[in-house]
Amino acid sequence: MRAFQFVAVVLLLTTSILADQRQAKPAPPKPATPQFFTTPLTLDQMRNKQAVVATDLGEVVIDLLPEVAPNHVGYFIKNAQDGTYAGTTFHRVVKQGIVQGGDPLSKDPSKIDAYGTGGLGVLRAERNAERNTRGAVSAVVGGGNPDSGGTQFFICVADQPGLDGTYDVFGRVSEGILVAQKISEVAADEKGRPAERIAIRSVTIRDKPAARPEAFSTESAAELGAYRAVLETSMGAITLEFSADKAPEHVRNFLRLAQAGVYNGMGVHRVAKGFVIQTGYLPSRSQPLSEPQQRLVHNLQPEFNDTAHIKGTVSMARGDDPASADTSFFIVLGPSPVLDGKYTAFGRVVDGLPVVDAIEQAPVNGEAPVTRIEIKSVRLEKR
Repeated sequence: MRAFQFVAVVLLLTTSILADQRQAKPAPPKPATPQFFTTPLTLDQMRNKQAVVATDLGEVVIDLLPEVAPNHVGYFIKNAQDGTYAGTTFHRVVKQGIVQGGDPLSKDPSKIDAYGTGGLGVLRAERNAERNTRGAVSAVVGGGNPDSGGTQFFICVADQPGLDGTYDVFGRVSEGILVAQKISEVAADEKGRPAERIAIRSVTIRDKPAARPEAFSTESAAELGAYRAVLETSMGAITLEFSADKAPEHVRNFLRLAQAGVYNGMGVHRVAKGFVIQTGYLPSRSQPLSEPQQRLVHNLQPEFNDTAHIKGTVSMARGDDPASADTSFFIVLGPSPVLDGKYTAFGRVVDGLPVVDAIEQAPVNGEAPVTRIEIKSVRLEKR
């Protein structure tokens, strides 16, 4: 499938423009001597800039890379500020491959057969070492001519190594790659033209926001231990306290995920009677994670400690690798010394054990509840 995506992308970007040029009649006259754009902006004026591309399906934020392609970045900034992109469409897509837009002609629905031919022939190539990997934003060129870039650009939804060295990368998506992915998945004809019009509403240039510390990254163990989490489940509330002195990074991780809403909509996917109830498994979530939520999910190094796994102990689930825990956790239903020192205990139930007992008694098929039991929300409180 991935090889097909590479071929489809190369075909779209190297042959479709020629085909469109044959269909568009009469062909626009070519100047005898191309007048290439040179940006009047300095590198300092273009550094740490982002482009916020507002589309019909959501926002895509692009970190611009003036150090590697100054004229491409300068021209993109100019066109964004001039309103050139407002009302244009993503006129070609390859599912899970690329999305292509920026043609000024695509503002006019009556010129659909000429989409892909406009806005070219303005930029000389600016070859650089940036790769056309997922999230790369690159310039479209026409007819295999490297010195024919312009307003058109494409976003790589998946790695496209076949395009490296041929298409100049001038930006990278920092937020909204899932929006670009969604655009790539719309129905399209054999030429990659979307069946529905997906417009770029605006492109706004802004300073890149200063990086902020990750939530719960600066608190001491004592400060982390002051939090409680109230799990509002479909069978009642369960309140957890945390052992930040025993497993500070696990507590940080849980609080961070809970605050971001990662556990909202999670199902209780395992009920092993007399042993554990388990939740937090990502495939059990009723909705996919958002892009910011996805960035919070990572594996944890174990913090095995001397906490006994007794009724009410909260501990982190993992695979065979001790460092494979990420979001899934379990509540122990009875003394389970087999878990001691092998799973990271990081909290305990302080209120709601009758709800835990009710979940344990729910009918199961094997260890899966017959009727869905869900964490509706998690509320953080400070003692």
